[in-house]
Amino acid sequence: MRISFRKEKAVAADSNVTDRSNPCRANREAAGFTITEVVIAILIIAIGAAALMGCFSYGFRVIGQIQENQRATQVMVEKAETLRLYSWDQVNTSGFIPANFSATYDGDYATSNYTGTIYTGQVTIGAFPYNTSYKDKMRRLDLTLTWTSQNTTRTRSLTTYIAKDGIQNYVY
Repeated sequence: MRISFRKEKAVAADSNVTDRSNPCRANREAAGFTITEVVIAILIIAIGAAALMGCFSYGFRVIGQIQENQRATQVMVEKAETLRLYSWDQVNTSGFIPANFSATYDGDYATSNYTGTIYTGQVTIGAFPYNTSYKDKMRRLDLTLTWTSQNTTRTRSLTTYIAKDGIQNYVY
């Protein structure tokens, strides 16, 4: 009995020679991608693009809320600093300081025709809450600001104090 081994020629991996013993493999190398591979690749790209758009949408919404909060802080500080400039007699005169006010997101626009964010505020001036020797020379100022954004009512508040011998004596 005689055994013979046939030598096969080694082919480099980057060669254009196709394997004729497996016709499916030969056609596959020449054809490119299958429809299944293309559909899966498109699906992966679509999911990634949808996630990216969702991230952008969320980011823009959060930035809008931050801007509205920052504007609310500006409105309250502006109102508090204005009230601190009133004389002591004006601060203590009932009805001199309006209890309600409004402001817009963009500044000094009239609120009647304004379509953006409108802030409405309440001012409360009360007695100094601590029992001290200077209790009668101080007042407590409470500011509350409310606005509606994205169908949600938002509120911020600020509490500060006004002194009889405060900043208004340097102005008047």
